[in-house]
Amino acid sequence: MKTKKMLVLVTLLVVAAFLTACAGETGAVGPEGPAGPEGPAGPAGADGAPAMAADLTCTECHNNTTIITGKKVAWEGTKHGSGFSAGYAGSRGSCAACHSGGTFRMMVAEGASPATYEGELSDVTHQDCRTCHMVHETYTGDDWALVTTADVGLFAFEGVTYEGGEGNLCGTCHQPRRTIAEADADGMIEVTSTHWGPHHGPQTAVLMGFGGAGEVEGAPSGHYSLVEDTCVSCHLGEGDDHSFYPSVASCQECHADIEDFDFSGLVTEVDTMLEELHVKLEAADMYHDGHPVVGVYEAAKAQAMWNYILLAPEDASSGIHNPAYTKALIEWSLAQFE
Repeated sequence: MKTKKMLVLVTLLVVAAFLTACAGETGAVGPEGPAGPEGPAGPAGADGAPAMAADLTCTECHNNTTIITGKKVAWEGTKHGSGFSAGYAGSRGSCAACHSGGTFRMMVAEGASPATYEGELSDVTHQDCRTCHMVHETYTGDDWALVTTADVGLFAFEGVTYEGGEGNLCGTCHQPRRTIAEADADGMIEVTSTHWGPHHGPQTAVLMGFGGAGEVEGAPSGHYSLVEDTCVSCHLGEGDDHSFYPSVASCQECHADIEDFDFSGLVTEVDTMLEELHVKLEAADMYHDGHPVVGVYEAAKAQAMWNYILLAPEDASSGIHNPAYTKALIEWSLAQFE
């Protein structure tokens, strides 16, 4: 029995060796078969560590400091932040680019100006953080960057550009919309409406020595040519006060001995002269209840009223923006009623 088994095993080995020797080259790999059934789920992993607040870039702004809330409280007390400006003209087609914060951002994105913007109007919003800052663009402190600091062409004055650094953001809207009309053949100027004048916010022009009427030459003031970021440097100061009310500390950067805004009696002098001009305009029945009276007037007197509107209710700096130009305009205007 053992001999037979041995013979069978030897025979099988001989056959296997023969078959191996006679085999051809390996053929090509066949197509992949269908996927097998899904295996069982593995065991649950260990709990991950929670993200630490300090690791989140959002906390550069959203944290337990007053970096946002302090600015918000001050801002809400301004005409921009209270909604006054938006409520006054935020939904008017020709006004919305400046009076509605959302539309302002759309205008800036298109590279337009308040005079050229013809895009759609956003829902009316007051000017808020997003109006001026790149909020939630990077989710870091870089979101405090201003939406524009490009130089501003004053569209009422061909070829005049306001170069005010970060103050260019303000200058986008704070500029005159009109210049005074020329006198007609009879030497008269027509006051066409109770809103006649350079329009609101002519601060850029006044700083540069433009915008007034009559035989007065102007020049840029030191607050334009010597202050790096113009509006921003004076109206926010080192503390980023978003009430935009200038501080004496900001003035002391250049005027070390100043104790209040009435530097060398400038504010008192200008306000007194403006009130005198106001009285003369009312006595001439040209200006009442904060508005010009519609009518046709001698050119010089109409120009004097234009200067009053430019400086008193609109620029409203009591001469601080441009002392020399302001005083020259008022003095010339007063002389027209002598």
